[in-house]
Amino acid sequence: LELCCQTFTAAPECTTRKDSHHRRFNTFKILKLSFKKDFINSQSGHTHRRAFYVRLQVPRLALRRRLSVLRGGVSRPTPWRRRPLAFLCYVLSLSALRPWAKRVRVALYRSFPTRLLSRTWGRLNGVELPTWLRKPVFSLYIWTFGVNMQEAAVEDLHHYRNLGEFFRRRLKPAVRPLCASSCLISPADGKILHFGRVKNSEVEQVKGVTYSLEHFLDPSSFRDNPSSFRDSLLSSPDHDLFHVVVYLAPGDYHCFHSPTDWKVELRRHFPGSLMSVNPGVARLVKELFCLNERVALTGQWQHGFFSLTAVGATNVGSIRVYFDQELQTNAPRYSKGSFHDYSYVAVDDQGGGVVLQKGEAVGEFNLGSTIVLLFEAPKDFSFKLQPGQPIRVGEGLGSV
Repeated sequence: LELCCQTFTAAPECTTRKDSHHRRFNTFKILKLSFKKDFINSQSGHTHRRAFYVRLQVPRLALRRRLSVLRGGVSRPTPWRRRPLAFLCYVLSLSALRPWAKRVRVALYRSFPTRLLSRTWGRLNGVELPTWLRKPVFSLYIWTFGVNMQEAAVEDLHHYRNLGEFFRRRLKPAVRPLCASSCLISPADGKILHFGRVKNSEVEQVKGVTYSLEHFLDPSSFRDNPSSFRDSLLSSPDHDLFHVVVYLAPGDYHCFHSPTDWKVELRRHFPGSLMSVNPGVARLVKELFCLNERVALTGQWQHGFFSLTAVGATNVGSIRVYFDQELQTNAPRYSKGSFHDYSYVAVDDQGGGVVLQKGEAVGEFNLGSTIVLLFEAPKDFSFKLQPGQPIRVGEGLGSV
């Protein structure tokens, strides 16, 4: 016992002051616990215990003095009277970092190789599946995205050799009747994201988030005067410019149709990113539709200017237009900000163009995407829609 006490009071030198404190404290704790248990249960516990604590009195006092020096560096909880101030500082720091956090999330998302992922997905879509594997794979997709196979022209899942054929499945003729009372019908199955008049050359992709009409269609081939781009598209002062945005989910029918009787005069292809066009991403990324790859078909209908634009998305790099075999989308390399035009009107044929009938199939793409309609109409044109409502091909969008 005396040897242990001497060892405790005269501890060997340590490399740091912190090590010395830890060693003295641990030695004292071990001695106290062991000897207290042994001597209290013995017959002469009182005598030995008194002698033991007398011998440990000096090191205990020294230990208290050393611990009092370290007390200032020990972390203690914040007093109650200071917690409101600490909470206020925490909230202010979060509010200051919130704009930067959104920018960082957008920058990280835009840095993802979405075009490479889309090309890889396109190759997987073309891989022929074994007959025994087709039903389990397609059934999982049907269950995940709620696909209604009773509307498909071919309901047998073994008929579709790969994912691409399943995505491009045709529907029964009677399941999509055309609305005769409306001059404009939905071009695709999906959900209405936004609709209304175009004001100040700004179009809303979702509520509260806009994109530039000039960036979306590019004014170089449409405007020859210094007036606004929006006004240059109108053929009459009694008309206005309207827009409709239809979002196609992965479980929807993937072909798009002509929304009215019109004539296509120009195809403009904009290579670009392939970010998701999900409404959640559309609220986060401003001018998402101007950044993504898209194919704009422009021409004329009974009231003037008309445009149908198919916007690509992640895993939707391949946009196909049935009457345009030269269109190639999702190329491995492209120049940022570039576009490619193809005119359907011959130089010596002023009345040419591709004539499309109301409800006629125009093109297709894989998984979910977006269709944007921009059209000129009389100012009394009214929509028969609600934001967020589901819609199918052939249902009326509005009328004059």
